[in-house]
Amino acid sequence: MSNIPRNEYPRPQMQRKDWLCLNGLWEFEVDQGDSGLQRGLLTKSLVQTIQVPFCPESKLSGIENKDHLICVWYRKRIKVPTEWKADQVLVHFQAVDYESTVWANGEEVARHRGGFTPFSCKVDLSDLAADREIEIVLRARDYDDRPQPRGKQARGFAGHGALYGRTTGIWQTVWMEPVPQIHLQRPRLTPVGSTESLQVVQPLSIPTEGHQVHFQILADGKEVASKTLKTNADFTLQADIPLTTVRLWTVEDPFLYEVNVELLNTSDEVMDSYQSYFGFRTVSLDGKKFKLNGKTIFQRLVLDQGYYPDGLMTAPRDEDLVEDIRLSLEAGFNGARLHQKVFEERFLYHADRMGYLVWGEFGDWGAANLGRFPHHQSFSASYITEWLEAIERDYSHPSIVGWCPLNETWEPIMEEMSQLDDITRGMFLATKAMDSTRPVLDTSGYSHRIHETDVYDCHDYTQDPEKFAEHHSHVGEGNPYQNEWRVKGPHLRDYRGRPLKQRWSTPYRGQPYFVSEFGGIWWNPEDEHRDSWGYGERPKNIEEFYDRFEKLCTILLQNPLMFGYCYTQLTDIDQEQNGIYTYRRDIKFDMQRIRRVQTQIAAIEKLGD
Repeated sequence: MSNIPRNEYPRPQMQRKDWLCLNGLWEFEVDQGDSGLQRGLLTKSLVQTIQVPFCPESKLSGIENKDHLICVWYRKRIKVPTEWKADQVLVHFQAVDYESTVWANGEEVARHRGGFTPFSCKVDLSDLAADREIEIVLRARDYDDRPQPRGKQARGFAGHGALYGRTTGIWQTVWMEPVPQIHLQRPRLTPVGSTESLQVVQPLSIPTEGHQVHFQILADGKEVASKTLKTNADFTLQADIPLTTVRLWTVEDPFLYEVNVELLNTSDEVMDSYQSYFGFRTVSLDGKKFKLNGKTIFQRLVLDQGYYPDGLMTAPRDEDLVEDIRLSLEAGFNGARLHQKVFEERFLYHADRMGYLVWGEFGDWGAANLGRFPHHQSFSASYITEWLEAIERDYSHPSIVGWCPLNETWEPIMEEMSQLDDITRGMFLATKAMDSTRPVLDTSGYSHRIHETDVYDCHDYTQDPEKFAEHHSHVGEGNPYQNEWRVKGPHLRDYRGRPLKQRWSTPYRGQPYFVSEFGGIWWNPEDEHRDSWGYGERPKNIEEFYDRFEKLCTILLQNPLMFGYCYTQLTDIDQEQNGIYTYRRDIKFDMQRIRRVQTQIAAIEKLGD
């Protein structure tokens, strides 16, 4: 398995002993006219080979076709290990962009829409021939002319501005595991501070009576709690498991408890089992303060978009995920906005281990300019569907301290409600229904449309420190800086001829406030003549960069009504040259100076808890 790319376990919070990584060489073919099914590609050999899990647009895939790939096909024959005695196998696709259909031995076994979230298909082993081989065929469609969550993928041929290369088809790990007909599914693990217990919600594949589920919790290898539940006709078991000792998960000490779960039949035989983990921590809001375990913490976040020169949205190695977190911490950040992309589970696992705070975000860009101005944003039902899948996948990660389903939804608030109003409320309510333990930001920047959003924010790329300071001096007056409609003038009218109201957001109601994008200082002295960009005028020399960086950060750090910030961004990406590091993760600055600015005690931290 050592020669197989990205062969580490892809689902760290639910690990079974038996599994098989299916990355590596697959047959591949571009189906530009989406006629492959009619032309018999379901049964024919495909004309190319591709290195999975890298998308065909990437160098690491071996294809590097950067054109619009409307439809692509994959095929692989898989030998099921003879030692697997289960009734069935689950074939898992961690992420396929965008619309997938899967066949196993010629039979359709799965359909999924959404480029960021995992899905699985079930293959009954009793249906296999003696050779125990499964032929998996996957067709992926990826459209450019309709609303779909695509994050920072360019809709045109080439990347431009803040849009980069496209990703089509498989771009995360494909793998397989054996399970019995009745098996355990992904749990929800919730630490409850008031009772010092772990709340477990454990779904079963099939409701059944007479079985048992045994939970064991360990700290440093020693059991600190256990509980056994009998199954009944319910699809889901719930238990509160008191802990004999509580060690908090913090940024300084990101301690993780181990969890062992077993499903036993009526004869007390183990039918299914997995290993998991959790961090015991609480998240709360108190006035303008954000608190972790009841302690005020200023969130020094960086915008992380998770792009790589040779892999695009796919990290070449697992170590690259660790390195990105390490580089961020070295620069003085304590967390990140995982921007316009649902990051792979391995990243969150490392964030859990390393005490790194993150906001889970959706790659919602892909709806703008598809409708009629001013109601120019068009969405599909898949936005809410896929976002729910993302929350379900990531719910139990202690590193996630907040949710942000939308970003820069730039549309004015009009008398008539629009699709954007509906999708914003729908995604906000869905998030609150799925998770009552974390704050929810209705949208990052531009167009707050939910009065009851838990936190409020803005994006401010003002480069002049004096103007920047003035922008953020009015939070205490109930008048924080808000993003406004860019185009002004009484001549602007909607499609019915009525004057446009130039209001982006619902009024601020005193929520905790932060600047969730700022900085973005343009600096690329090694390549200054390249067609590149950053925010504002490029500093004349590196000392001017340090001066601007320090002043902008300090203005927010010294504001006692600011609970955090998010600096743009961790690395350069293609033409956007405003990272703390280069696209290849080379050092651009004196990290001690960058870190010194950010690690000064924030004003809101000085206020105490």
